[in-house]
Amino acid sequence: MAKSNQSLMDALKARPAIDNRGTFDALWKTLGGLFDKVAARFELQPDPSTADLQPYEAIDGSGAGGHLSTFTGPDIDWLVFSWVGNPKASFSNMHLTVSLAAKYDAPNLGLAFGTAPDIFWYMDFLPRVELTTHPEYADKYYGELNEEHLRLHKDLGLTPFISQNLYMRVAQTQASLCFTAEDNAANMQTIRDTSEKLVDQWLANVDKSAILAGERRTAQAERDQLIRRSVAELDPMNALVQRMYGPDLTAKLVKALWGGDRVLPRPA
Repeated sequence: MAKSNQSLMDALKARPAIDNRGTFDALWKTLGGLFDKVAARFELQPDPSTADLQPYEAIDGSGAGGHLSTFTGPDIDWLVFSWVGNPKASFSNMHLTVSLAAKYDAPNLGLAFGTAPDIFWYMDFLPRVELTTHPEYADKYYGELNEEHLRLHKDLGLTPFISQNLYMRVAQTQASLCFTAEDNAANMQTIRDTSEKLVDQWLANVDKSAILAGERRTAQAERDQLIRRSVAELDPMNALVQRMYGPDLTAKLVKALWGGDRVLPRPA
């Protein structure tokens, strides 16, 4: 299977004016359904720090916009449900990322859809430990994700995406799903069905999670936030977002992704 080494920025430069509003609407609807599934499982409180980002607009007159909402709760350290971009001009990016409270040892959830201008899809269970030194953790939580990883790498409709940014690759597990795909009904069905299946599996991971002793929770909470912050601040697409929204709003958006301006306290 061919792999894509082209950056998303280069792909957008090559095809900057594709009207992707229909695709965006379909992906956002799918992500909304997945958010509803998570929200039905956990008690969530909107964090006031992002109330003024629902919605927001670009400064370049392009019509680009976005929506960023964040939540916390007794079992959730930080949840982001967001979109950014200009779907009528090729680019959009949407996130559902969930960091569990530090009492759990189950993995966190990372999920992103986008148009660049082809469909972009990323999904992973983000480990709370180093998998190389905790093989039992991989055995407990990653079986179904790994099966989907292997199955989808045989799907000729999907093109594995390899980020040119080293940290973005380091932050992914070897079982992650990271693909680009042509916009067609078959690929959209694959993305929708697999994402729903794996969100269900992630919720099952929470149900079977070990509960950490109190003295381990502080270190885990600090590790989770460090990884969230690094991923948000080092994302290569921040350069594009800054051109559209300016440095001040971009800095606020990036900070919101990792919880740098949060108002509500982290769960005990």
